[in-house]
Amino acid sequence: MRLDKFLKVSRIIKRRSVANEACDAARVSANGRPVKASYQVKVGDILEIGFGQRSMKIEVLQLSENADKSSAPAMYRELATEDPQS
Repeated sequence: MRLDKFLKVSRIIKRRSVANEACDAARVSANGRPVKASYQVKVGDILEIGFGQRSMKIEVLQLSENADKSSAPAMYRELATEDPQS
């Protein structure tokens, strides 16, 4: 599954176009390397996503073409969230 689609389906980022822009701006990395939106996400990948001042580190647990609101969080496990404000 493409990275931009995974970010949208898992509801980490609301829109696929926004996920695409985040990848183009090198704010998303997989396994320690900056990746493009076309990167093929695999179960076990460690993704780091930067949201302005905050960053999020997750592990991919499962891939699904579509997920409803209640099952989307089961697609990943949050490893760390860094917020310099706190």
